[in-house]
Amino acid sequence: MSPPRVTVGVISDTHGLLRPEAVAALQGSDFIVHAGDVGEAVVLERLREIAPTIAVRGNVDTAAWARALPETEVVEAGALHLYVLHDVSSLDLDPKAAGFAAVISGHTHRPGAEVRSGVLFLNPGSAGPRRFKLPVALARLHVAGTQLSHELVELAL
Repeated sequence: MSPPRVTVGVISDTHGLLRPEAVAALQGSDFIVHAGDVGEAVVLERLREIAPTIAVRGNVDTAAWARALPETEVVEAGALHLYVLHDVSSLDLDPKAAGFAAVISGHTHRPGAEVRSGVLFLNPGSAGPRRFKLPVALARLHVAGTQLSHELVELAL
C-alpha cells in the first residue's frame, strides 16, 4: 500500500493581487502555504475558498488584519515538517537539525529551489504584480510518505 499523497500549493508576494491564473494553478491542493507579503486580507479569504491556508506575515503586511499572522510557521505535510518564513535571510535555526524537510520563503520575488544538506529551500516567486522582468510564479510540493518533490509553476499571463 502506497503512502497517502499530499499536494501543497505554495504562493508568496501577492501584494494584494490574486490572479485568476494563480487560483487555477492552486486547484487540487490539499492545503496552501502563503509565504508572506499577502497585501490584503481578501487574498487569504479567496485562497481559503480553494483549500485550507496557512500564511506568515511579510514586510508589507503591516495593516491591523495582518498582525494576527505569525512571522514563522511550522507546517505538517503528511509525514514531513516544513518551516515557513517570509525572508530566508532571517532564518535563525538549522533546519536539518530541527528535522525540517523544507524551508519555504518568499520576499525576493525570484522563484527557485535548492537542496542544502538534505533540506529543500523553496521560494515560489511572486504571484502578484510583476516585478522587473521576473516571472510571475508559484510552486507545488508533493509529499508521499517521507518523499518530497516540488515543481515551480510560471503563470501564463
